[in-house]
Amino acid sequence: MNLGNLYEELLSKLAKRTPSSRMLYERARKVLPMGVTYHIRFMEPYPFYVKYAKGANIWDVDGNIYDDYWIGHGALILGHAPKPVIDAVREQLDKGSHYGFAHELEIKLAELIVKHVPNVESVRFTNSGTEANMYAIRLARAYTGRKRIVKIEGGWHGGYDSLHTGVKPPFKGPESAGLPEESIKYTVSVPFNDLEAMERAIKGGDVAAVVMEPVLGAGGSIPARREYLKGVRELCDGFGTLLIFDEVITGFRLALGGGQEYYGVDADIVVMGKIIGGGFPIGAFGSRYEIMELLDYKKCTEKTRRSFHGGTFTGNPVSMVAGIATIKVLEREGVYERLNAMGEYMIKGLRRIASHLTNPVYITGSGSIIGVHFTKREPINACISLIERWSDEVYRVLHKYMLLRNIVYIGENMAHFMLSTGHTKEMIDRFLAAFEDFIKLIGKELKSGGS
Repeated sequence: MNLGNLYEELLSKLAKRTPSSRMLYERARKVLPMGVTYHIRFMEPYPFYVKYAKGANIWDVDGNIYDDYWIGHGALILGHAPKPVIDAVREQLDKGSHYGFAHELEIKLAELIVKHVPNVESVRFTNSGTEANMYAIRLARAYTGRKRIVKIEGGWHGGYDSLHTGVKPPFKGPESAGLPEESIKYTVSVPFNDLEAMERAIKGGDVAAVVMEPVLGAGGSIPARREYLKGVRELCDGFGTLLIFDEVITGFRLALGGGQEYYGVDADIVVMGKIIGGGFPIGAFGSRYEIMELLDYKKCTEKTRRSFHGGTFTGNPVSMVAGIATIKVLEREGVYERLNAMGEYMIKGLRRIASHLTNPVYITGSGSIIGVHFTKREPINACISLIERWSDEVYRVLHKYMLLRNIVYIGENMAHFMLSTGHTKEMIDRFLAAFEDFIKLIGKELKSGGS
């Protein structure tokens, strides 16, 4: 048996235990493109459908219980349905789900963000990370009077036109049909952790901003090298370019101060999302006063100078109270120490197990963000993690194998994992045991000539 045959066998077993999900998928195909509301949520042979979620577990409609390492796109740092958040939301719902006017809750959440996030003196809310990145780029261009943007190969910043390029190999051109080349005319992508490439891009001139994640998310859960981030900061200072940290994933996950605090490197504009909404839709961007005042219509009366931001659901009170409740829990002593220690325990366990496979397996990550890579060399950027693989099939087999062991994560073609405070050592041990059995299984397959 080779890996391809093993994959088909695992698919067959999964289909047998999810008949109700199969029926729901047949209904979904009639009304939803691909049968899903986001293509990354599709998985072969069809998605399983969630009925209930609590802590770090989800239950599907067929009664299967999974340990969840996707944890709501990484948004649920306290796990599913944490009591402080649910209680706050229930109380708010009786007071109104949406106002469309100013209210105190948006001030309270903004105050918490300003309190904890370095170099953010003022903040504006959006409904998603995509929107937050869009407005951050617009603000950077307004402040600098420049057009060009430098991003990272493999960096995912949502579906905003100017940043929807350089995500997948060959890291050139639009990432979607219907996106004109003109939309990305002023965007250039460079490899992660490559300071020379960054310098060449910025030296080209007219660069308004560099936008990057402190930990490359969709490109492989790859952490930045500290000297690299510091070097990028120095380059931006030297050329009058703003540094934007997209902390939609790392914000309030690596630390209360996000990637800036974790790595000790300052950004000019910080983009946030996920965790600050406590499981409800949100995004935000913030900076120092001199930059954010370009959003102030009372100060910037000329439309050629001011930068627009707005939206019907910005500052939605339900998202505000959920975010406030979440951050209040994260402020408790020892929360990040325990969460990051759990991540380090998992990383060390995975590295120990991976060392027993003849073919190279690399484990990356920072804090509670972890990635597994079946690559020919250490993945320090997306080019290595997405192109230099010794097998694509092994990712798909791992995903199905873990599903059958009641462990779930997003990514048939990537192996990314995120933890929450709901995860326990026992759950991590279950994961490590399943991964060890998988390594032994494919080790036998590879020795017998499978591919």
